[in-house]
Amino acid sequence: MGTPRSGLRARPGVSPRPGTRQPRPRCPSPYSDAGVLEDPPPPLAQPGGPRRLPAALPAVPASPPAYVSPGCRPSAAPRPATRMQRAAGPAVLLGALLCRLAAGNPELPTAVNITWSSINFKTILQWQPKPSGYFYTVEIHGQTSDTKKKCILTSETECDVTDVLRNVKETYTAHILSVLASGMDNFEEPPFAVSEKFTPYNQTVLGKPEIQNYTQKGSKLSVVFQDPLTPYTFPNGSFQSIRDIFQDDLEYKLYYWKDQSSGKKDATTKSHTFEMSVDSTKNYCFYVQGTIPSRRENRNGQESVVLCTSLGRNILDEYGAEVFIIIAVIAVAVITLAIVLAVFLCKRKKAKAAREKEPLNGV
Repeated sequence: MGTPRSGLRARPGVSPRPGTRQPRPRCPSPYSDAGVLEDPPPPLAQPGGPRRLPAALPAVPASPPAYVSPGCRPSAAPRPATRMQRAAGPAVLLGALLCRLAAGNPELPTAVNITWSSINFKTILQWQPKPSGYFYTVEIHGQTSDTKKKCILTSETECDVTDVLRNVKETYTAHILSVLASGMDNFEEPPFAVSEKFTPYNQTVLGKPEIQNYTQKGSKLSVVFQDPLTPYTFPNGSFQSIRDIFQDDLEYKLYYWKDQSSGKKDATTKSHTFEMSVDSTKNYCFYVQGTIPSRRENRNGQESVVLCTSLGRNILDEYGAEVFIIIAVIAVAVITLAIVLAVFLCKRKKAKAAREKEPLNGV
């Protein structure tokens, strides 16, 4: 009997003869309508002779095999892999939806030119442009404090954020969200712009001190002033001054000079009073300015009003030549009006006297 073909299956319960080839397992193939097709039979074994190759081999797919089954040649992915891919489809769509939600609404414009404006710790956040068809909401983020929202759904381009910056030594950033009125209740994160960092203690501008009193007696010039107040209050309701917050970091400078002179001198104090030695025969002008020497930037505050002493001044020195000219013009106008009125009354009186001397008609 000849050697059985290796491609034939062994009958159940019958052991193959020694020296015969075991049947190869079936492998799935993409070329069968049913999805399963046997590999082509191997060439017949001929003792002592060369192996014959099959007349034709199936075409090899252009794409690499998806997996390799044990005992089989690489082939395309079987049906279970396709079902897994179909099962993963909703997850892929959900991931794409979440990415879109995270990206926000790209059609809404975001704020630009964001600036902090702060004087004596009263802080205003400003930006552009004016919204049209949408609104802004401001979020204040601190390094250690919780996020706080201000000016929710505002159509303005500025927001007073003073009350959420009470920890004046903390550094804050502002997120300005561009939102639709109907978009506040969903989970979509709106587009937003981020401001520069802002630390009130280092960046607020010192306001103008208020000069309460000044005197020049002999060669002594004394000036008393008051600290600017902040929007923050003590537990009893009274307002804190900038000295209450800055304490020893705050100094004041007095700049003074002889009236009608350009040469300035300055004096420094940490109290509320200046006392300087001056020329007793000259008047002096001066102003007060707060300063924070520990700052690298924004060190000097706003200048108070300029005031001058009036020791031995005459009216021309006190008010200037302009006032004198105005007074002179008014005086000339009054004198001219009086003269014109007197001439008019005199002529009227003469005309009346002439009419009285005329004889009556028919007499």
